[in-house]
Amino acid sequence: MSKNETTGNTKDIFSVCHENVEQLFNGIKQSVPQYHQSITNVQQEYLQAYENIVDSTITLQKQYAKKAGVATNVPEATLKVIRDTTEEFVKAASIQNQVVLATIDATQQNIKTFNDNAKSFADLNRNILQSWITAFTTKN
Repeated sequence: MSKNETTGNTKDIFSVCHENVEQLFNGIKQSVPQYHQSITNVQQEYLQAYENIVDSTITLQKQYAKKAGVATNVPEATLKVIRDTTEEFVKAASIQNQVVLATIDATQQNIKTFNDNAKSFADLNRNILQSWITAFTTKN
């Protein structure tokens, strides 16, 4: 038996629903920072692993080329193309990041606007309901 059943104290269904919904959202709100930190940690670990793989591969290939006697000198024109391509890639990635961040900010603002409007809509419905109740309630 629950506390309310043993004391004879009952709650309406709306109070019970509200309490349970609050408990659910409080639990979710507590886990959000943990998810955020975990995702950040995974991203950092992945980036570090990828960097290590690339560095190890370049080092291994350099050692192999040296031992095999392979010429590794590159003409200046080729170096310029490689540098320019890398620079353009970095610029493109930066623009992509800016677009993604702007999209996230816009989405957050849209959710905030929706939330504000939902509160206003609920207030409007409450006022309409109250006026109907007042209009149809008989006064003795």
